[in-house]
Amino acid sequence: MFEPPEFKQLSEQILGRTTADVEKALSCKRPELANLAALLSPAAEPYLQQMAARASEITLNRFGRTTQLYAPIYLSNYCTNRCVYCGFSADNHIKRKCLTLDAAESEAAILHDRGFRHILLVSGEAENAVNVEYMEAIALRLRDKFAAVSIEIQPLSTEDYHRLFLAGITAVAVYQETYDRDLYRKVHLSGKKTDYDYRLQTPARAAAAGMREVGIGPLLGLSDWRAEGLSIAHHLHWLRKQFWSTAFTVSFPRMRPAAGEFAPLQLVSERNLSQLIFALRLFDPDVGLLVSTREEARYRDGMIGLGPTRYSAGSCTAPGGYGDSDSEGEQFSVGDNRSLEEVCAAIRKKGFDPVYKDWDREFQHST
Repeated sequence: MFEPPEFKQLSEQILGRTTADVEKALSCKRPELANLAALLSPAAEPYLQQMAARASEITLNRFGRTTQLYAPIYLSNYCTNRCVYCGFSADNHIKRKCLTLDAAESEAAILHDRGFRHILLVSGEAENAVNVEYMEAIALRLRDKFAAVSIEIQPLSTEDYHRLFLAGITAVAVYQETYDRDLYRKVHLSGKKTDYDYRLQTPARAAAAGMREVGIGPLLGLSDWRAEGLSIAHHLHWLRKQFWSTAFTVSFPRMRPAAGEFAPLQLVSERNLSQLIFALRLFDPDVGLLVSTREEARYRDGMIGLGPTRYSAGSCTAPGGYGDSDSEGEQFSVGDNRSLEEVCAAIRKKGFDPVYKDWDREFQHST
């Protein structure tokens, strides 16, 4: 089992790093965890341009001049958890909806027609609305239409993840929200999500089930982003040792306006976010780094080629929102409202190629 370092100690470790530590980290071909603490520290801020150049070089060498594109499909906004920061929280008075199998397939068809071949199925955490049987049925309908079908739903057992893997799900995203155990208790008031440790071990269960890819990350805006970044790295380092054949990604969702009007507990600027992305790219050249439409178009365009490898585009965070533009009950408001074509144009303008598909189920050995 993964045991994260004590969060407060990580914060202290980072704040104790000096300019000399930063320069030592930058001199390393591949920084280790101790070096990463320096790259995440305030002492590294004057070196952001140098970090960006290194991150760009590594990303180009490892991933080429490409940016993969995907889109989320929100299946349901029902949720039994009371999370103070989330628009789907059971406390919030929003219009609730769960898509039927036909409606979910219709939403997927819209994205397929727009050119997407990688999709992410998202739902609130309510097993009475979205259970394993429901997800299995959707996967069986979509598996032959898309190169990759990922899920971001409630944590499941290894057995249930394997069942979905056999049905056609290729990847699982599960975010710890915050690695700060004390704060975690304060922002998760009730529901199964209050179990910090069960959620923490979920990426390992997904990888053990055979998932091709597993995504992790924190919600930026709850606790110290620097310590969150170092916590992610510890988690990623452990997962790679245990599941060497699994691909891993890290997402960087910053808090956006949502129902409930929760104000971020910690402000995380675009500059802070950039430092986190650059540092993790230097630490792990192979990890996929995702930047979603939570971020503004201007920022996303500026980060092309500097570390991120995957962008969402043309996103809607309300169930049924692609077929019905007036659909209510979104999880959060997006920052980049551009269409897929507009995002692709911005990527090409930077000299990169937008990629709709970079994998196929035929590559996977039969189980």
